[in-house]
Amino acid sequence: MLDHYTLLVSDFKRSLEFYAAALKPLGYTLVRHLTRREIPALPFEEMAGLGVGGKPDLWLRPSAEPLAPTHIAFACAERKSVDAFHAAALKAGGRDNGRPGLRPQYHPHYYGAFVLDPDGYNVEAVCHREE
Repeated sequence: MLDHYTLLVSDFKRSLEFYAAALKPLGYTLVRHLTRREIPALPFEEMAGLGVGGKPDLWLRPSAEPLAPTHIAFACAERKSVDAFHAAALKAGGRDNGRPGLRPQYHPHYYGAFVLDPDGYNVEAVCHREE
C-alpha cells in the first residue's frame, strides 16, 4: 500500500500551482508547506504536501538534478472525476496525453485520462468501477 510519494520538480511554484489546480476535482488541497526557515535541517529550500482529508500523500520538492521519467496515477471513485481532473489539468497548463475514456486493454472497466505536467511527467486519473 502506498502511503505517500515525493515528486521532484524543476520549478516548485509552477508545479505547486499546477497540482493544486489539477487535483482539486479529486478533493486534494495543500496540506503542508515546509521551508528551510522552519526546519533548518531540510536539505532543500521548501517542499509541499497535497492530499485529501488533511493527510498529504503527494509531496513536491524542487530539484536541480535532471528529472527521470515518472508516471503517477490517482484513483477516482467516479468517471466524472476523471473527466474533471483532465479538464482542470489542461486549464492549469498541462498537456493532453490521453483524453478521458475506456482503456479495455488494461481491463474492461478501466476509465482513465492522462496529462503531462510542467516537467513532462505523465499524470493519470483512473476509475476502475463499471458505470
